[in-house]
Amino acid sequence: MTSTAPETPVTDGSAAPDASAAPDTPDASHVELTIGGMTCASCAARVEKKLNRMEGVTATVNFATEKAKVAYGSGVGIADLIATVERTGYTAEQPPPPEPEEPQRSAADATTAEDGGASGGGTPQDAELAALRQRLLVSLVLSVPVVLLAMVPALQFDNWQWLSLTLAAPVVVWGALPFHRAAWTNARHGAATMDTLVSVGTLAAFGWSLWALFLGDAGMTGMRHGFDVAGSRADAASTIYLEVAAGVTTFILLGRYLEAKAKRRAGAALRALLELGAKDVAVLRPDGREERIPAARLAVGDRFVVRPGEKIATDGTVVEGSSAVDAALLTGESVPADVTVGDGVTGATVNAGGRLVVEATRVGADTQLARMAKLVEDAQNGKAEVQRLADRISGIFVPVVLLISVGTLVAWLLATNDITAAFTAAVAVLIIACPCALGLATPTALMVGTGRGAQLGILIKGPEVLESTRRVDTVVLDKTGTVTTGRMAFQGVITAEGTTEAELLRLAGPLEHASEHPVARAIAAGAAERTGPLLVPESFENVPGLGVRGVVDGHEVVVGREKLLAEHSVTVPERLAEAKAAAEAEGRTTVLVAWDGAARGVLTVADTVKESSAAAVAELRRLGLTPVLLTGDNRAVAEAVARAVGIDEVVAEVLPEDKVDAVRRLQGEGRTVAMVGDGVNDAAALATADLGLAMGTGTDAAIEAGDLTLVRGDLRVAADAIRLARRTLATIKGNLGWAFGYNLAALPLAAAGLLNPMIAGAAMAFSSVFVVTNSLRLRRFN
Repeated sequence: MTSTAPETPVTDGSAAPDASAAPDTPDASHVELTIGGMTCASCAARVEKKLNRMEGVTATVNFATEKAKVAYGSGVGIADLIATVERTGYTAEQPPPPEPEEPQRSAADATTAEDGGASGGGTPQDAELAALRQRLLVSLVLSVPVVLLAMVPALQFDNWQWLSLTLAAPVVVWGALPFHRAAWTNARHGAATMDTLVSVGTLAAFGWSLWALFLGDAGMTGMRHGFDVAGSRADAASTIYLEVAAGVTTFILLGRYLEAKAKRRAGAALRALLELGAKDVAVLRPDGREERIPAARLAVGDRFVVRPGEKIATDGTVVEGSSAVDAALLTGESVPADVTVGDGVTGATVNAGGRLVVEATRVGADTQLARMAKLVEDAQNGKAEVQRLADRISGIFVPVVLLISVGTLVAWLLATNDITAAFTAAVAVLIIACPCALGLATPTALMVGTGRGAQLGILIKGPEVLESTRRVDTVVLDKTGTVTTGRMAFQGVITAEGTTEAELLRLAGPLEHASEHPVARAIAAGAAERTGPLLVPESFENVPGLGVRGVVDGHEVVVGREKLLAEHSVTVPERLAEAKAAAEAEGRTTVLVAWDGAARGVLTVADTVKESSAAAVAELRRLGLTPVLLTGDNRAVAEAVARAVGIDEVVAEVLPEDKVDAVRRLQGEGRTVAMVGDGVNDAAALATADLGLAMGTGTDAAIEAGDLTLVRGDLRVAADAIRLARRTLATIKGNLGWAFGYNLAALPLAAAGLLNPMIAGAAMAFSSVFVVTNSLRLRRFN
């Protein structure tokens, strides 16, 4: 089969445990191997079984990705694993790490590389696909006349069967050589796979035809009489099975070719993700000189230049310049985001505006792009429980089919004594069986679904996540950073009599500017925007938990809570107290300002609701989910936010450590809970929920704890993620339903003699193609 899995760097003994792999020992090392020579799900089942028989080894083998993920103990080495696979009849190797590309290739070099790829010098998978296409085309040209001569009596000239033999022989011997070779290899190892069924079936049909031509009536009568009687020609056509041998071979080659192409398309999204990164970068040296080097050689702390239109080489922080960054290829976000000094940027995004100087903060496997690719690949290599059942069935499928075929032959002979009918039914049973559809049902849907998700900024951690999305009926939304922006914004000023807004901001702004508190920063920004450059405080003191105080322009100024003003013997007038209460009822945070012993006004700030949150909540409701707002803020603020986005149920004033209890309480009510969050204090709740959705704009702890990662900070992506996961699960179930249903229906029909072997071959070839193309429909998910 053509390998479709992208070749990515793998780890040796130092790799982190793989969540998608089967259970392993605490001190196990991990490795990923590329397996060659697998042609059906039975092959994957055999390799997995052999590896798991090794002491201290736990392995999962994925037929669609042609990868084995292996956990092994100290007494086993990678060479032992490879040797075991090779003894099973297949090849195994570690995918080589990518080599850094040399910067600034010349136009001639680029042209040469392109020509090489076009002329067959591309990847091994491309070369294998080209060889399969050549084998298919030759077999097709030779098979068509054979089928026509057998099926259309008017075309049967004298001695036509000898021309059929001449044309069919290369198809059966050379065209079907991959099947015969694989069948022989498996036979030497005491195993049988789908190739065994195809090889035995086509060779049986061809061998029967040779016997009929050289030793039976079909050949001898033709040589004596030249088939000058129409009845004799029809007898010959019904006695020889050359069209079956050639036609089945061609049909199955066509199925293999279409399947291989479809599998390549299924893995295209992950390959595209892996290739998104910049190839080279202009590093800024201490003397101000720019030096272009391969992006793979960047180190943390390096500063590099990104010009308009260039890709940002790695994750970093802008230290010079401002621009708009287009992250559409990485996150699916269509609108470029403005960045300036101090803002973080992500590798593989495109600088759409001015010149930037960026300091690298993450390189290599630590970047967001690399972590996204790792999450997607882990998900694609994982196995849902339903797929493990399919794999177990695939492991015994071929021997069972061989027994059914022999049983069919014997039953027909005993019942009718018609050896031709018995042979036809037995061959049809061999050829129509298809374990490939079972083996491809789950992994191809996962490959396409997770790949499409990556394009949309949705990372699905593993196949087991899909089942959770179907059952979820309640979604808990953390307020700060999820429903709201998580950034305080200045809202307005309420002044006491005799005080102007400008005066209040002129004296309060400088003290807030000296503070690091998020509320203070919002007020300082608002003050600077409305009054211009801020004064410099003559003295400043931060009072933790209460506010700030100091001297500004000769006035003793206090900014903070009512308790801080009380410590300075300042009483809040009734009018200001009422205004403060009204603002808090609307969900705003309030700060009192006083100077020279009197309260002068109230400043209000608020964590603004994201523009997309209301639409996201409506979409979650359409999916049948009940939204619940969870926050540590006071109830007035929480209910104001809930009203703004359309949420009826609010859990407020919850301490970070109590968020887990809130999720458990909902679960105790019989609900299946999804949790959406982005902070460190959300990690435990994400892990406790039946389904955790981590906002990728949040902390590493939250992302690690989530089942689904939303790369963008847009809550609407949460609804998209659940829809995509449910659609992927539905596709898997549809694929498995078809695969099981096809084999359950086809085998009895073939055994009953109701299917011509050639029709059986066509049906088998296209059963697996159907599964893959059905999975490819997920590429159109929006």
